[in-house]
Amino acid sequence: MVTFPGANAVDVIGPLEVFASASALATRGSSQPPVYTTEVVAPVAGPVETQSGIAIVARRALGAVRGGVDTLLVAGGLGTRSALDDRTLIGGIRRLAPRVRRLGSVCSGSFLLAEAGLLDGRRATTHWMWCDSLAQRYPRVQVDPDPIFVSDGNVWTSAGVTAGMDLALALVEDDLGRDIALHTARQMVLFLRRPGGQSQFSAQLAAQAADRQPLRELQAWVVDHPDADCSVPALAQRVAMSPRNFARVFLREIGLTPAQYVERVRVEAARRRLEDSTDGVDGIAASCGFGTAETMRRTFLRHVRVAPSDYRTRFRAAS
Repeated sequence: MVTFPGANAVDVIGPLEVFASASALATRGSSQPPVYTTEVVAPVAGPVETQSGIAIVARRALGAVRGGVDTLLVAGGLGTRSALDDRTLIGGIRRLAPRVRRLGSVCSGSFLLAEAGLLDGRRATTHWMWCDSLAQRYPRVQVDPDPIFVSDGNVWTSAGVTAGMDLALALVEDDLGRDIALHTARQMVLFLRRPGGQSQFSAQLAAQAADRQPLRELQAWVVDHPDADCSVPALAQRVAMSPRNFARVFLREIGLTPAQYVERVRVEAARRRLEDSTDGVDGIAASCGFGTAETMRRTFLRHVRVAPSDYRTRFRAAS
């Protein structure tokens, strides 16, 4: 894991904790050596102050790394702007890249990969706040602002901060299989193991955006009752507003129309049911407010880019 002054501490520590937990689970009860060993490196060895003031110790300088490296990840953070001018850092990443099996970045660490020329012609993502900047500064990079992580060949890039843990879980699944990845997520009490195609914008996060408490409470109610009548007139009645005023205020405060918000809630609810239960698609469609399996299928294709049955095959937890 490559860090630098001003990196985000969670960008560094979060993925490394995933690898450590997965390694412990994979070798539990045996005398096998750990499946992962991790190391933090930086332009200069020693304590590196992160953007929160927490110091992380880099045991070696990036330039001192010799031989092959299995996976090289680059952190992001507010210090990325200054790090882009650090020729030792950029040159070290560029030098190691041909010798790694797998290359990746967390959050704005994608800027450092792009500065080293390692994302040219590739699809990549970063924190949603910086996607436009990444695309403008590096026009040869195919920036996708929506997914929480993207893989293009052996290069992986993730969205902001905690999405680095989702990326690490995907790498664990790639190495050790789905069961270990899911057990790692559960052990770390992660809400769920999110697939890369999931949007950076979740309905649950949007539910925290409203200034008015009645709207926040209404959004939470929709999350708890996705199968209820969530039409504009019905929702407006719950907060004692006219349908027209409700729709206008909701869009202004949340940035989504009521219909868009409800659809996202239902997709997220169905996705969790597909992962964690053996219920039939017809039953899930009804209980999550879609009405029919065909309506859910069309909505899934639009939001998740796969049909519900394919999603279940790829992401359902092992029994």
